[in-house]
Amino acid sequence: MRIIMSGGGTGGHIYPAITIIRAIQEEVQDCEVLFIGTQHGLESDIIPKEGFGFRTIDIRGFERRLSISNVQTIFKTIGSVWQSRKIIRNFKPDIVIGTGGYVCGPVLLAASMMGIPTMIQEQNVIPGITNKILARFVDKIAVGYEDAVTYFTNAKKVFVSGNPIRPEVISATREEGMAVLGLDPAKQTILISGGSRGARSINQSMIAVHQQFAGRQDIQLLHVTGQNEYNGIVGNLKQCGIDTVKAGNIIITPYLYNMPQALAVADIAVFRAGAVGLAELTARGIPSILIPYPYAAENHQEFNARVMERQGAAVVIRDADLTGAKLTEVINSLVSSPQILADMAKASKKIGCPKAAESIAKMALTMIK
Repeated sequence: MRIIMSGGGTGGHIYPAITIIRAIQEEVQDCEVLFIGTQHGLESDIIPKEGFGFRTIDIRGFERRLSISNVQTIFKTIGSVWQSRKIIRNFKPDIVIGTGGYVCGPVLLAASMMGIPTMIQEQNVIPGITNKILARFVDKIAVGYEDAVTYFTNAKKVFVSGNPIRPEVISATREEGMAVLGLDPAKQTILISGGSRGARSINQSMIAVHQQFAGRQDIQLLHVTGQNEYNGIVGNLKQCGIDTVKAGNIIITPYLYNMPQALAVADIAVFRAGAVGLAELTARGIPSILIPYPYAAENHQEFNARVMERQGAAVVIRDADLTGAKLTEVINSLVSSPQILADMAKASKKIGCPKAAESIAKMALTMIK
């Protein structure tokens, strides 16, 4: 069996693709994979390290305004369709799957024109522009949220799979996480992360939270700042007179390589509202405070977060409304209300789709047969 996978630009498009590939390989022993991306996206670094074949096409995204650059992009896109067609013809895939990003456009379009089974996976409630266009041509559309179905005109193509997550997110245990991260099992754990690059608004608001909770015997804070924000946050805390070592319940780190273990110990999470992060939170049934990134395309993070809020799994704070006092107030209200937290955890677990990758893999195999 031969698969072409395409997706790129951000980890939110790349890691679901890798998870889907691994799920298909669990079902089919003899499975050859080729990943098509760009030279400039994260995929050019990540995919070869995963051991998959990797080819690139010359394509770039459109600017969100009228410009000469967009005219040039149109010609590049046309050329990239022919590049994709050549790669596909040489590799002879049984199916082509796209997980988002502009690189998927020419790859999936070329495959569809060649009569090869095609599928796209949309992680967000509001579909991206590329997937909206491709929906007219592909055979199947896997969506992460039921609310996304209404955004596609041909509902017969759409199936609700949930968003793929790494297997280790589910397999990590609380005991393992406490030991690896050096945390106290007797304390309630709050995990704070604005993503791999950090989130300045969240980090700044956390100064007040650390001031409020430093030294508490029943609560511990695991704060992932992002590399660029770490020194500034540590410096601000020192200026406020907070010694994180003496406090005994605060861990601040620029990056967390063992996020699955952190999720395994989290009783509450303070997160952005990217689709992959939410999929991991709900797979573990973690109550959350969500601060959607306000500059995400079509404000899709807020739509993602509102789904969680409507289901009772999260409290949403708009980035524009976020302050240290507001975040402290919300955290205080949750940690002092065990029943509300328990209900949020149940609601979060109900939303979760830990078998999403397996569902997509089985659909892909059905399409080939």
